[in-house]
Amino acid sequence: MRVLVVQNYQNTGLGQVGRALEEAAAEIDLRQPYLDQILPNDDLDHDALVVLGGDQSALDDDTYPYLPALARLIKCFGDAGKAVLGICLGSQLVARGYGGENILGHPAEFGWHEVTGTVEAKSDPVLSAVPQQFPIFHWHSDTFSLPEGAVPLASSHMTRNQAFRIGRAVYGIQFHFEADTKLVDEWRRVFHDQIKNLDPDWLANYGTYLERDGAEADAAGLALARAWVALI
Repeated sequence: MRVLVVQNYQNTGLGQVGRALEEAAAEIDLRQPYLDQILPNDDLDHDALVVLGGDQSALDDDTYPYLPALARLIKCFGDAGKAVLGICLGSQLVARGYGGENILGHPAEFGWHEVTGTVEAKSDPVLSAVPQQFPIFHWHSDTFSLPEGAVPLASSHMTRNQAFRIGRAVYGIQFHFEADTKLVDEWRRVFHDQIKNLDPDWLANYGTYLERDGAEADAAGLALARAWVALI
């Protein structure tokens, strides 16, 4: 099993998804196009695709000119029947690749907050692995409309479209289920200044939020990661 992983920003590791891929003995081909590494032109050398998050928008083509090609590559994998996972920015690029509208500049949704699964989630091979409601980590302001034919799978208080599926195994997931408490703590340190500007109260109350939601979010995130990897 060879999985293409596209990293779009510094310190945005695979987290829970990496653990699930390791359990499945997957070979990971990591590309960092934001550092000018080249993306493949097609899906032929890989069995699945993971597209991670980033600070840029899904329409930031002038600064990150690889984004249109990445959106096309996502659809190439999906059209070939291969498993695709887009997280945060990655989910927005899944939406773009399949004709959804990218909606920029909404109020930020940040920290551990509850997500609620849709009726369709109950029979979905990935979202059915978790309870209908669960806390999970968020960090985004942009969102998207669902592409034609997409199955809505989850929402939150602030964001209507938190997760969707296209076809058998193409998933766009806005929330950071890959970010277990270890990765969130790394982000807290590495991106301290950005978080301070965004939500200084979160930093001050980090321990309380961690104790309240961390373990449950970790369990949900790993269950989702393992369920998606099983589709490869």
